[in-house]
Amino acid sequence: MTKADIVEEIAARTKLNKKESFVVVDLIIENIKNTLAEGKKIEIRGFGSFKVKQRGERMARNPRTGEAVHVPAKLVPYFKPSKLLKERING
Repeated sequence: MTKADIVEEIAARTKLNKKESFVVVDLIIENIKNTLAEGKKIEIRGFGSFKVKQRGERMARNPRTGEAVHVPAKLVPYFKPSKLLKERING
């Protein structure tokens, strides 16, 4: 499912047109990105939670040369599905 599919689904289920639905979807996604960029956690009951985790520095290998490469520590987004979502997916 793409962002356009979500917009169409919202437009079909509400009295909003596609342009208004796009604005709503875009605002939700932008809000999630901004909140994660601030290092805060987002919890959507029945769906899951988003947070930022610290990934430590490590040594990796260049697959072409086999040379050791230092990979610095960084922050990565992380999603943890809720129990209800897991149950729905697994039947």
